[in-house]
Amino acid sequence: MLTASTRAEIILGALPYIQAFRGKTVVVKYGGNAMVDADLTTAVIQDVILMGLVGMQPVVVHGGGPQIDEAMKTSGLTPTFVQGLRVTDADTMRIVERVLVGEINQGIVALIGRMGGAAIGLSGKDGGLIRARKAPPKRGADGQALDLGLVGEVAGIDPRPIQTLQAAGYIPVVAPTAGDGSGATYNINADVVAGEMAAALAAEKLVLLTDTDGILDRQGRLLSTLNVQEVERLTADGTISRGMLPKVGACLIALRAGVRKTHIINGTRQHALIEELLTAEGVGTEIVA
Repeated sequence: MLTASTRAEIILGALPYIQAFRGKTVVVKYGGNAMVDADLTTAVIQDVILMGLVGMQPVVVHGGGPQIDEAMKTSGLTPTFVQGLRVTDADTMRIVERVLVGEINQGIVALIGRMGGAAIGLSGKDGGLIRARKAPPKRGADGQALDLGLVGEVAGIDPRPIQTLQAAGYIPVVAPTAGDGSGATYNINADVVAGEMAAALAAEKLVLLTDTDGILDRQGRLLSTLNVQEVERLTADGTISRGMLPKVGACLIALRAGVRKTHIINGTRQHALIEELLTAEGVGTEIVA
C-alpha cells in the first residue's frame, strides 16, 4: 500500500506537466477496444475530465470501428478495408452515421456529464466544422485501384466551433463524419480527423489511443521515440502497415502543422492517457518533428 508521503510525491511529480500544459489544447483520439470495455471507458473519461480540471483544454475525436462492424454484421453486411480504411457504400454510410453520431457521440457526452464534466457533441457538419471531399482510390493487395465509396478526406477545418465551446468551458466531442458542398456525407478516418483537428487548433499535443502499445519493430519491440524521417523509413520498408498507417499519417499531419509532439499509446491500459501526459516516463510511441 502506498504511504501518504509516496502519494504526495506522485501528485507533486505531476505538477511540472500540469503547469506546462495549462491552457493548452490536447487532442485525444479515442477508439478501439477502450470504447467497448466499460472499465476502460470509465478510465478514459476520468482522464479527460481530469485534464480539464487541471487547466488543459481536451478535444476528443472518437472512432467506433468495433461498433460499426457489429452493426454491419447485424444488417447482413461484411466490413471491407483497404489500407486501414473502411470501404463505405450508401448502406454502410447510413450505419456509420447512425452509430457514430447518434449513438457513440451522444453516449460519450452523456457519460462525461454523469461523471461531473461538461461536454457538447459535434459531427463535422455542425457549424461547418469539417469540410470533406471524396477520397481517391487506394491500391488493394493485388495492386488494383479500388474506389472506397463514401470515404472522405478533410478538405478544411473551421476551428471556431471548437474554440467557442472551449471558451465556454465545454469539452468538445467530435464524430468523424462530414459533408461536402454538394450535400454528400462522408465517413472520414477518425485518426486523420484528429490529426487535422490538432493542426487546425495549433494543439500542444495529439494523443491517439489504440489497441497496441505503440509502433513496434519487426521483432515486436516497442519503439518509444521516433522522428518524422524514421517514421517515413519504417513505412517504406513495411514495418508500419495496415491499421497503423492512418495513425502515423495523423501524427505527420499534426507535426508538419507545428504541433509539438504526438503520441500513439495503448488505450487498453487503464489511465494510459494521464500516465502519458503527467509523468516523466510516459507510455507508447512518441513521434516528434
